[in-house]
Amino acid sequence: MSAAANSRRQVLERIRAATPNSAGTAEQGASAWNALPRGYTRVGAMTADARIQRMMERLREYDAEVTECAPDELPAAISAQLAASGRLKFVAPPGTPPAWMVTAAWQIAGLEWNIDQCDAGHGLTTEEIEQAEGVVTAAFCGVADSGTIVLHHSATEGRRVLTLLPDWHLCILHSSQVVETLPEYFARCQQPPALVTWISGPSATADIEMTRIKGVHGPRFLNVILVRDLGDNKIQQ
Repeated sequence: MSAAANSRRQVLERIRAATPNSAGTAEQGASAWNALPRGYTRVGAMTADARIQRMMERLREYDAEVTECAPDELPAAISAQLAASGRLKFVAPPGTPPAWMVTAAWQIAGLEWNIDQCDAGHGLTTEEIEQAEGVVTAAFCGVADSGTIVLHHSATEGRRVLTLLPDWHLCILHSSQVVETLPEYFARCQQPPALVTWISGPSATADIEMTRIKGVHGPRFLNVILVRDLGDNKIQQ
């Protein structure tokens, strides 16, 4: 038997052994799954402030820009980020809080919002989204260990296409949404939706010669506003 055939046989045998069949019921499979040892870290040990600091450090290591604000400062912080970006055409999900958009429209001359009314059957076309210079969304969760932002594509997070085509993404993340470890995210979300997007910095990839190219499969620029809503309200200058 060739090495390739032998490897294939081993893989299939392992699949059969792990898949309930006539020799084992689904209940037995679930019981075996629950009995598996789980020696990995499932709950973080960091303080709330240390967890937030880790999240910001990781994001900045990925070339994301991070700023902080108190909850009542969020509309003004969004306006400041939009103005600093130099962009004027933005798309936003249908559940975007009106205060985010109104404050920015007051403060930035020529700013244009295009709302993706997909919940009402009037979603933006791909061409319309591509014409936008940036997108503003909320988030579901942040994982500090890896500096990952998780989108569940709710009404405030938008469709996946909305966060992939624009060149610049401003994401609003609350400190109360940040967990330390990946298992804590799954504990917080027992039934993840069918579609989840994981963001670890601006989109980038490198070829075999390690030539790094940004924007291959998403925005080239990621800005994050971390809203201090855990009661600590410690703003890092």
